[in-house]
Amino acid sequence: MSAYTAHIDTFAREHLPPRMLWPDITFSLPEVQYPERLNCARMLLDVALDVEGYGEKIALYSEQASWSWTQLRECTDRIAHVLVRELGIVPGNRVLLRAPNSLLLAAAWLAVMKCGAIAVTTMPMLRAKELAAMADKARIDHAVCDSRLAGELQQAAQVCGRLSHIVTFGDGMLETWMRRYPEPFTAVDTSCEDICLLAFTSGTTGRPKATMHSHRDVLVMADVVARHLLRTGPSDVYLGTPPLAFTFGLGALLVFPLRWRGASVMLERATAETLLESVQRFKATCLFTAPTMYRVLAPLADQYDLTSLRRCVSAGETLSVATSDLWHAATGLRIIDGLGSTEMIHIFISAEGDAIRPGSTGRALPGYEACVLDAAGEPKFTNAVGRLAVRGPTGCRYLDDPRQSEYVVNGWNLTGDWYRIDDEGYFWFQGRTDDMIISAGYNIAGPEVESALQAHWAVRECAVIGAADAERGTIVKAFVVLRPDALAGPELAKELQDFVKSTIAPYKYPRSIEFVDSLPKTDSGKIKRFELRQQALEQARIQDAGKAP
Repeated sequence: MSAYTAHIDTFAREHLPPRMLWPDITFSLPEVQYPERLNCARMLLDVALDVEGYGEKIALYSEQASWSWTQLRECTDRIAHVLVRELGIVPGNRVLLRAPNSLLLAAAWLAVMKCGAIAVTTMPMLRAKELAAMADKARIDHAVCDSRLAGELQQAAQVCGRLSHIVTFGDGMLETWMRRYPEPFTAVDTSCEDICLLAFTSGTTGRPKATMHSHRDVLVMADVVARHLLRTGPSDVYLGTPPLAFTFGLGALLVFPLRWRGASVMLERATAETLLESVQRFKATCLFTAPTMYRVLAPLADQYDLTSLRRCVSAGETLSVATSDLWHAATGLRIIDGLGSTEMIHIFISAEGDAIRPGSTGRALPGYEACVLDAAGEPKFTNAVGRLAVRGPTGCRYLDDPRQSEYVVNGWNLTGDWYRIDDEGYFWFQGRTDDMIISAGYNIAGPEVESALQAHWAVRECAVIGAADAERGTIVKAFVVLRPDALAGPELAKELQDFVKSTIAPYKYPRSIEFVDSLPKTDSGKIKRFELRQQALEQARIQDAGKAP
């Protein structure tokens, strides 16, 4: 790692994992070999205006307004001045960002980059408990927050004793300060290895993990995925549902179009109808969403003009052949399936155009190497099934977390997936190796949902699994053992669901609750979740058989 750093606050560098636990990080492509001094915001924004003359071209659209590159930089620079001169932020400080996808959130993220600080972008649905855990883990004292979402953040500040400097927008606070600083802001001369974002992802225990990514990593995802897979250019308009809090959304809806001088549409809330209306209105060329949404969009596609679309990308959960075929029949476009992870920052296995094999995730992207590990831990590259392992120009580095040694083994990043590789080098998903539930593109830790349920007075014990579902692919299902004075039934099930929604992010709630007398356990008292999964699978088979003509 470079000895040079622009960080005055060196917390992130000091809490990187030991170098011996890092994955092998390789730069085989010439386009991912960057200078030692690198600020990604300068490359994404300033160079486009100062060197390439993109000032008057539209950079960002929203339902309310559109910003040219000049307007985006002006807003970014004003926010950067506020962060430094009003909040006292120095390079290396962590800044929590809390807002739905919007023009101001995009500008705030770029401003954090320009300041040499570290962005921790959070999903709007997160509750005070989850926000407090993040703030405590990453020692966050500064936040920029949409005023409509300030309540939970303020509660989090009281819980964790941090987040002492919160600036809100939408209520005039940030906007008033921004008017004080019309002058340009010069990007901090950061190292390419300086950490610039922490992306939180939940493990199977529900304890938050923060993945650490540098200015170089931000550009790598654009120079691999956007360049080689999507072939992004100035005529592109990108649109989708993933929040900027997900690195999938950050890349797709901000970094990729800015890096290749295209444009992006910021949608605060995307229903099926508003998504299709936006494709038509903004003439979007690339759509990003989860398989669940593509299934909803397909029957509506013929009601809108989607002729501008040239690529559609799916990630976050397995793309089935049925969903791929459904979308192809509706639009004539094959969905690009992508496998990525927060730990790797973005997609590393995929295929596009004629290279797509429906049902397969694809092949390793340029610059990445992927294999499966057999039972002995030996890498296999063709005709094998095993644990997926990948390495390349990005890799997992957790913030001060012992689980680093579980994700990185012998230089390989282990994603937690079982895959089969065919003789052409295509990867075929076989299942997950842990208890993570992936539903509608969201990663949901079963133990976290269990913890929320167990806080309800009626629950004696419970177990949460992922169960097959025709609409969402997988749903969260809870098996609940009640206390003697609780009455099982639909009313209590609804009460438990609402209770979970009020405790943790609402998307994590169990869509199915089954009341049982007891849970299957091992001799040592551990719950046999495998048996519960088998039970749920058998129930689904019986239901499907009952629906058959």
